[in-house]
Amino acid sequence: MEDEMTDGTLTGAERVRADAAARGLEVEIIERPAARSLEEAAEILGITPADIVKSLVLKKSDDTYVFALVPGGRKISWPKLRALLGVNKLQLPDASLALAATGYERGTITPLGSTTPWPVVVDATIPGRRVSMGAGEHGRSLFVDADSLIGAFDATVADISEPE
Repeated sequence: MEDEMTDGTLTGAERVRADAAARGLEVEIIERPAARSLEEAAEILGITPADIVKSLVLKKSDDTYVFALVPGGRKISWPKLRALLGVNKLQLPDASLALAATGYERGTITPLGSTTPWPVVVDATIPGRRVSMGAGEHGRSLFVDADSLIGAFDATVADISEPE
């Protein structure tokens, strides 16, 4: 495949495609120009900012991680998420820890193809629509049916966000 790196390892987008296929999940990956803001990204993709889902990888105090999926225009409600997970401490790890935990650089993170399959928590505002999210590498976005994504990961759906 032309996306394959020269050493035979898969690129981020190829890892995403392979994991989606293994889960029986249909995804569409498109190339797109870089965007300077959520609004610009939404305009490029022809969708609303709320249809862009941010995949955040969060570090728990026991050095395990969890993916939190939150739509554009909203941010994590730390008290709600800590209560849901039954932890008193959660943090956004620095870029090097996020890369080590997922195999993806910030801005490209997705639970699909993550080097470690961490649990996934999806904000309650996401189900019931087609969303866009990171595709494992810069300059690409993926589109997926949110309900199918939730089912493929047996994700927890809960109110974990608040307006930005």
